[in-house]
Amino acid sequence: QDIYDSQHIFDRVCDEHDIEHRLTKVNHPWTNGQVERMNRTIKDATVKRYHYDSHDQLRTHLHLFVDAYNHARRLKTLRGLTPTEFILNAWTKEPNRFRINPSHLIPGPYT
Repeated sequence: QDIYDSQHIFDRVCDEHDIEHRLTKVNHPWTNGQVERMNRTIKDATVKRYHYDSHDQLRTHLHLFVDAYNHARRLKTLRGLTPTEFILNAWTKEPNRFRINPSHLIPGPYT
């Protein structure tokens, strides 16, 4: 399987989940900075700090980290809100910007 097949698979999965796949502008690498910064944050909290005996261990820890980040990490760029609070506030103020109600996607306690 070559890279072109992988790109087509990626685009198909995006389409199946109604996700708009956007690319950065040519010769504008700084537009990718937010993604690169988040990738660094995730790496620093996972693979650079812990040894995993399996991909399943990494996957489990990654899921827990992202949940904690989204629900507990207050971000200066979001005016002190967590990512979850920011999304729910945006839903309340401008629901037409969303395809579905995001509150249904947020796990409750003990889930």
